[in-house]
Amino acid sequence: MKKWTVVLILGSAQFVMVLDGTVMNVSISTVVADLDTTVTAMQAAITFYTLTMAAVMLLGAKLGDVWGRRRAFVIGSIVYAIGSLTTALSPNIATLFIGWSIIEGLGAVLVIPAIAALIADNYTGSDRITAYATIGAVSGAAVAAGPLIGGFVTTYFSWRYVFVAEVVIMAIVVLFSRRVTDSTPPRKVHIDALSVLLSAFGLIGVVFGMLQSKTWGWVTPLHSPVIGGVEIAPLGISLTAWFILAGAVLLYYFVRRQKMLVAQGLPPLVHVDMFSIVRLRSGLSVLGAQYAITAGLFFMVPVYLQMTLGLDALQTGIKIFPLSIALILFSIIGTRLSARWSPRRIVRWGQAILVVSAFVLLGSLDIDLKSWVFAIGMFSAGAGLGLLASQLGNVNMSAVSGSESSEVGGLQGVFQNLGSSLGTALIGSVLIGALATSFASGVADSTLPADVRTTVTELTEGGVAIVPASSVAGIAENAGLSPADADTLTSIYSESQIGSLRTSFFALIAIAAFSLLFARGIPNEVAGEPRGGREKPARPARPPRRARGGGA
Repeated sequence: MKKWTVVLILGSAQFVMVLDGTVMNVSISTVVADLDTTVTAMQAAITFYTLTMAAVMLLGAKLGDVWGRRRAFVIGSIVYAIGSLTTALSPNIATLFIGWSIIEGLGAVLVIPAIAALIADNYTGSDRITAYATIGAVSGAAVAAGPLIGGFVTTYFSWRYVFVAEVVIMAIVVLFSRRVTDSTPPRKVHIDALSVLLSAFGLIGVVFGMLQSKTWGWVTPLHSPVIGGVEIAPLGISLTAWFILAGAVLLYYFVRRQKMLVAQGLPPLVHVDMFSIVRLRSGLSVLGAQYAITAGLFFMVPVYLQMTLGLDALQTGIKIFPLSIALILFSIIGTRLSARWSPRRIVRWGQAILVVSAFVLLGSLDIDLKSWVFAIGMFSAGAGLGLLASQLGNVNMSAVSGSESSEVGGLQGVFQNLGSSLGTALIGSVLIGALATSFASGVADSTLPADVRTTVTELTEGGVAIVPASSVAGIAENAGLSPADADTLTSIYSESQIGSLRTSFFALIAIAAFSLLFARGIPNEVAGEPRGGREKPARPARPPRRARGGGA
């Protein structure tokens, strides 16, 4: 047990970091009432937590090299705890935004890369594989358990206790942090400010654009922001496309900047030539796809359970529980299989199970989702994600030398955020778009009177909002429809919601199937066996480089 104390400490921090991304999704309405704010403001707070991490994750990784990984881990944990305490005590949305979206996000960018690097410092061989698998399982369990924990605490206590508990956990983590070995000494390295700005604003543009796509539309404007009575959609194109384009251009110049710094013998923010390492490129790509699938599942399923079936936060968490259990169980199984199977084989099995589970979920859909087949589908999805989680951390970290582990930890954080944003954006867009199309078609083909069909079409021509199906009758009657017509409209809306959920699951199948292509570069050798020349070993550490203000 003593051997795994470090994993327990680092895993506790990882659990808290990941938990915050999902724990509040089921508590939005309660927080809105407590802080006298709006759903839009809460969604902005959730979005900016992700944006903060995406923007400065690479800087956080580099600071870990400069300060020392354990020191960065401790500083980040303390900052995170301060943010959690601020959030727990927040009297209004502005304070919650500062504490949660900004301070906690800044703490996380120091902690997450340090965790990956410290695992490499404290474990070797099969123990390292087990440690990374454990961290992967903890991450997945936190994503899956977030709605359950948030639902339970919000229902029976207060959402504020979630953040109080985070303060306690991070305090314990800091208290025991001396048991974590940091064998990599700090390095005096100049951090290029222009690189930081290019990466930060580039990632903000891409991530924010993706997250807003479900509101603004991808290319054709849907609900563009209005300033001074003027709709902001330059040249008739959605702001989503402009944000993503601007972010991509900035990231392009970021890559060029890194190559230029290396050519001049100066330290880059990240060594972009690491992407030439096949196993790292494949590992990060599969990791991004894994988080895209996870985020997609955790967007569409809770939305349907709460908005169509009217389940509360706790009931929603319970419906997702089979996925949580399977994820943890199969992370352990994947680790055990590592002694006999290659990482590629385990990853491909995980991906194949994900594809099959999406088909099972698609076939299980009915109005109330009480079918045992749905539970099997959720369990299978958790099994696939668990197998992936058991391998990807070690695949990525073993692709480079120990001196570059912080950089790879930062890149993992970036790909996690990008994957989560893309999954939420894609599935959100598909869900909302399919709902609007299906509802419009259902109304047009219905037996509703012609004047009623015209009225409904006019009221929904700007899109259809996701609202509880039970509230549609009241909305329709307030709009002047008769009770009979309101009931018909409710039935059409309910059928449209289940239809949009089917379309979203089909999109999930496409993402899972496409991710199979990324696994080609995953190592095909069993851990501990010789590679037989089929793949290059991890790149040796670079010799020191001249740097401004101190040698690297």
